Order: sequence, then C-alpha cells, then structure tokens
Amino acid sequence: MAATRYRRFLRLCEEWPVEETKRQRDLGVFIRQRVAQAFREGENTQYPRLKDTSFTGVTVQDCKMILATDILKQMEDMKKGTWRKLRERFYAKKSEEDSK
Repeated sequence: MAATRYRRFLRLCEEWPVEETKRQRDLGVFIRQRVAQAFREGENTQYPRLKDTSFTGVTVQDCKMILATDILKQMEDMKKGTWRKLRERFYAKKSEEDSK
C-alpha cells in the first residue's frame, strides 16, 4: 500500500515543476518535503487534532451521549406509531389480567 502511494507521489513530483524564482515559498518544494517526511515517519503518521469536534460540530461527549443505549431505546420508542403503542399497552394489560 505504501509502495503504491510512494510511486504516485514520485509521478506527481515528475509532473509538478519546481519554480526556482520562488525560493522558500514554492508549493512544489513544500509538498515534496512534507510527503518525504511523512514517508520517513511511516504509515502510522498521526496529525494533531486542532478541535474537539467533527465536521458536524458535535463533540465526542455529545456523540457518546447520543449513542447511549438508553437514548437509542427512547428514540426507537418515539418512532412507534400511536396505534402500535396502544396495542402494546392493551396486550400488556390483557396478559396481566390473564395471569391473575
């Protein structure tokens, strides 16, 4: 996998010219340096997170709360229609009366 990426990078370098007139600010040189550094560090290069949110703006704590089992159960109950809720209550009462 890394070998394929590196070959693609080399192909990109061949096609992307380095402009000598832009010393210290050439994008081609910058990209070459950053990619070479990343390949030296290996596949597990980690970049620091600048914010504690995702692209949606939801924090990790909010995601954990939303995905908690209790919340998911409540949301599932909210999806049920009125007739289904009444039917479940009716059958629950009926089974209680039958057991007496």
